[in-house]
Amino acid sequence: MDEQVKDIEQVAELIRGIRVAMLTTVDGDGELHSRPMATQDVDFDGTVWFFTQATSEKVADLERDARVNVAYTDVDRARYVSLFGAARLVHDRQKMKDLWNPLLKAWFPGGLDDPELALVEVTVTGGEYWDAPSSRLVRLALLVRGALTGAGMPAGEHGHLDVHQ
Repeated sequence: MDEQVKDIEQVAELIRGIRVAMLTTVDGDGELHSRPMATQDVDFDGTVWFFTQATSEKVADLERDARVNVAYTDVDRARYVSLFGAARLVHDRQKMKDLWNPLLKAWFPGGLDDPELALVEVTVTGGEYWDAPSSRLVRLALLVRGALTGAGMPAGEHGHLDVHQ
């Protein structure tokens, strides 16, 4: 299996079950802006999807500069993933139907009929991850051992991902 496929599978496993990601865009002044976004419940294949309003500030940012970062955090499993790539606005109604979840009506009351409803498609090109020992009990034991022995806390696994499309 080539490295790109392995990295895509690893990202899929690391972010599985993390419902909210922080999407960071670059505004017209070059400043970074992050906001929480609900990740759609699909297997990661190198692309991340978010619903949005077509006239939102983040969309204006994306139209000026497509570079984005998407950060995932799962404190319970001690997993942290930072992905980067390019984003674009998508108006594909069939894709919206495929990704739609009735809970999204809380943010988009007009549902799929809302003419302002759109998708942000992030094509991931790479990233980094940190994956500590999974069990809270194991992490606590390692923390105590590190404090008592002076050996420090093991950082867990850290790696770089190459997900070029």
